[in-house]
Amino acid sequence: MENLMFVYSSCKVIWTLLITILGYSSSLPVGDDSICAAEELAKYSIIFTGKWSQAAFPKQYPLYRPPAQWSSLLGVTHSSDYSMWKKNEYASNGVRDFAEKGEAWVLMKEIEEAGEKIQSVHGIFSAPAISSGTGQTSTELEVHSRHPLVSFVVRIVPSPDWFVGIDSLNLCGGDHWVEEVSVDLFPYDAGTDSGFTFSSPNFATIPQDTVTEITCSSPSHPANSFYYPKLKILPPIAQVRMVKLKKNQLGLPLSHLNLPAKSNEIIDSISETPLDCEVSQWSSWGLCRGPCGKPGTKIRTRFVLLHPANDGTPCPDLDEETGCEPDNCI
Repeated sequence: MENLMFVYSSCKVIWTLLITILGYSSSLPVGDDSICAAEELAKYSIIFTGKWSQAAFPKQYPLYRPPAQWSSLLGVTHSSDYSMWKKNEYASNGVRDFAEKGEAWVLMKEIEEAGEKIQSVHGIFSAPAISSGTGQTSTELEVHSRHPLVSFVVRIVPSPDWFVGIDSLNLCGGDHWVEEVSVDLFPYDAGTDSGFTFSSPNFATIPQDTVTEITCSSPSHPANSFYYPKLKILPPIAQVRMVKLKKNQLGLPLSHLNLPAKSNEIIDSISETPLDCEVSQWSSWGLCRGPCGKPGTKIRTRFVLLHPANDGTPCPDLDEETGCEPDNCI
C-alpha cells in the first residue's frame, strides 16, 4: 500500500509539473523568437537610405508634381504572432491605405489592437519622410527577448500602391542580440491598385491581389516604370541599416553616434542603369509624290516613346522613304 501511495504521489507531481510547463509554453509567442535567450531588452538605431535616383531608375523618373520622394517610415517590434505584411499574402486595410495614400491611422489601429489582443507587439517606431529619392532618415527602436522581430513599411512617392519594407527580421541571435545588419530593399506592389507607372491615376484592383515583389521583368509590361528587360535584377532602390546601441549610447542623438554621414557618398554608390530608346510603330505610308512618268517617293514616320539614358541604345531613324509610282501626276 505504501508503494502504491508513493507511485500515485510521484505521478501527481509529474503531472502537475507537466501542466505548469505546458501552460507556460502556451503563453509564449509562437515561432523562432520564443527561443531568444538574449538579455531582455536591446535598443537599435535604424537608418533608412533612399537610393531612388534618376541614374539608377531612369524610366519615367518623376521630376515634379510630385518629384521622387519617400513617405515617413512606420515600423513595429513584435513576436511571430503578429505580421504587418507578408509577400504573397493579402495586404490589410491599414497597409493598403499606407501604400496608396501614405495614411497611417488604420495601420496604427491594427498594430495597437494586435498588441492589446494577443500581446504580440512590443513597440512602434517611426522616422521622418525624405523629400527626394536619395537621402537618409533615422530613428531608434527597442526589441524584447519575446518580441525580437522588426517589420516596417515606407511608401514610394509617387506610385499607385508601391512600397519598400522588411517583414519580421529577427535581431536575436539565440543567446545574444545581433550587433549590426544591413538589408537591400526592393519595390513591392501592395496588390490594391492596378496602375503601371509612378504617376498612374487611382485604379482599384478588384478583386484585391496579394503583395508581390516588383522586378525588372514583372509585371511583364513595357509600360511598367520598373520594366528593364535587359537587366538580370533591379538595383536596390533603398537600404536599411540597424546598429545595436551600447548602454552608454542610449539617449544620445543619432548624430553623436558612429553612423553614416548624410553626404554625396550615398549618391556616388548608385550604379547607372542603361535605358534604351523606345519608339512607336511606323505610321501608314503617305501619298506617293512625284512628276508624271517618273518614280515618286512616299514617307512614313514614327516618334520617340522613351528617350535613351545612361549610354542606352540610341534612337533609330524616325523617317523612312521608299520609291513608288505616283497616283496623281504633278
